[in-house]
Amino acid sequence: MKGPMEKFKNKYRMPSARAPWWNYADKGLYFITICTAGHKYLFGNINNNEMILSDIGVIVQQEWEKSFEIRKELFCDAFVIMPNHIHGIVRIDKTNHDGAIPPVETHGRASLQRQSTNKPQNHGIAYRSPKSISSFVAGFKSSTTKRINEYRSTPKLSVWQTRFHDHIIRNDDDYIHIKRYVETNAINWGNDKFFKKS
Repeated sequence: MKGPMEKFKNKYRMPSARAPWWNYADKGLYFITICTAGHKYLFGNINNNEMILSDIGVIVQQEWEKSFEIRKELFCDAFVIMPNHIHGIVRIDKTNHDGAIPPVETHGRASLQRQSTNKPQNHGIAYRSPKSISSFVAGFKSSTTKRINEYRSTPKLSVWQTRFHDHIIRNDDDYIHIKRYVETNAINWGNDKFFKKS
C-alpha cells in the first residue's frame, strides 16, 4: 500500500520505502527489482517459458556481470532479466575479498545490523553511501543507460524508472522463497504483475 504523498522543495513525491533504521551499506542480503521507464519491453521476450534477450537485454546482462567484477564487496546470488524489469539477490560482504562465494545455506543467516546510533553527517536527499545498494544500483543504471542510448542513438532518453524496489532478506525461508521466485520468473511471466498484453 502506498503511503501519503510528501512535499520536497514544494513538489509532491512518494515517501521512500526504505527502512530508516537500516544501513544499506551493511553486510546483508538484498532482493532488488529495477523496472524500465514506463514498464516498456526493452530487454527481449518470453518464448516457451524462456527469456530471449534483445541486443539491449544483452547490454544489461553484460553491465550487471561487470558490476560484480569491479565491486569486490558485492556478490550476486540470483539474477533474471525480464522484458521490462530485472530481479536480483545481491549480497554485501566487505570481509570477503577473494571472490569466493560462501555455501548457499549460509546466505540467509547474514547478520542484520541496525544502523549505528552515531548518525552520519546529513549529506542531503541525493546522497548515497559508498559501497551500498543505492550506489551499486545508481552505477549500474548509469552505465546501462549510457550504452543503451549509444546503441539506439537516443541521447538522454530514460531507460529505467527513477526508483527501484529493495527488500532486506532476513532469514533462510525468505531467501529460499525469493530465490525460487527469481529462478521461475520467466515460467510464470503470464501471471507476473509487470506483465502486460501487447
